[in-house]
Amino acid sequence: MFSVPRRPAFSLPGRPITPPSVHAHRREFLRQLGFVGAGLLAHLGAAATPPAPATAAGPALYPAKRNPEFNPTLTLTPETDATTYNNFYEFSTTKDRVHKLVDRFHTDPWTLWIGGLCEKPMTVDLRELLPQFPLEERVYRFRCVEAWSMVVPWTGFPLARLLEKVEPKSSARFVRFQTALRPDEMPGIARLPDYPWPYTEGLRIEEAMHPLVLVATGLYGKPLPKQDGAPIRIVVPWKYGYKSIKSIVKIELVKDQPSTLWESLAPNEYPFESNVNPAVPHPRWSQATERDLATGRRIPTLPYNGYADQVAKLYAR
Repeated sequence: MFSVPRRPAFSLPGRPITPPSVHAHRREFLRQLGFVGAGLLAHLGAAATPPAPATAAGPALYPAKRNPEFNPTLTLTPETDATTYNNFYEFSTTKDRVHKLVDRFHTDPWTLWIGGLCEKPMTVDLRELLPQFPLEERVYRFRCVEAWSMVVPWTGFPLARLLEKVEPKSSARFVRFQTALRPDEMPGIARLPDYPWPYTEGLRIEEAMHPLVLVATGLYGKPLPKQDGAPIRIVVPWKYGYKSIKSIVKIELVKDQPSTLWESLAPNEYPFESNVNPAVPHPRWSQATERDLATGRRIPTLPYNGYADQVAKLYAR
């Protein structure tokens, strides 16, 4: 089976990539994970310029101020490349066709359900949710499991802040995410009837609470394009892109490791963890290098996609 997954730090080594063009008791839990201190808590609470009132994806929220802590000396991939070369199988398996097939996909209004093992589950319209979180822009590397990459500026806020709002219970060990399932608006679903729709993904709770994980609502200083996961997606920059699930409608805190779409289809190719690792090849190709999306040049792949200093401790055994 030919399967193409979707998308999908603080200070990274610079090298040319592309040409120019919850509540209080949760704090102790986070401290035990080793990455929350006074500075980080202040960072999560302050972020960037508070958003002005607007619709869920309205332009008044954008552009947000770029966070200098997430602004490595890397050249951005041209916007046209990042918005016309997309894996989103609900629309098409052909990357350069996805952006041509999203017109019927309605992203406003948009309802997000957050529940499971938490004290304060919620069902909320994105129009009401976004003004509660100051938005900021972050520049991240993005590495697809297909061995291509780009560097893009995302707008959003830390997933940890959203999860803290619903106050996860101590029994919550994983976070399960689900993409919208609308066959009438997503023509690719009917072409893949054997896929275990809806698209689902998951993270360990300590991964989800890491400050690098972003709830993204914008790209290149604008609301997210539909082909890139509008109106709300997750970005996990140290994992292969298919872990950064798009167009989310459901976030569930669970005890057991959730089943995910790509792992269900091919567990030997797309395991649950899926950290970027140049030393571990995909069964059908090497992961030692990647193709820069804009230039076509092959460049070395970095462990954890360049974020080892920030996340390797999560996997110390």
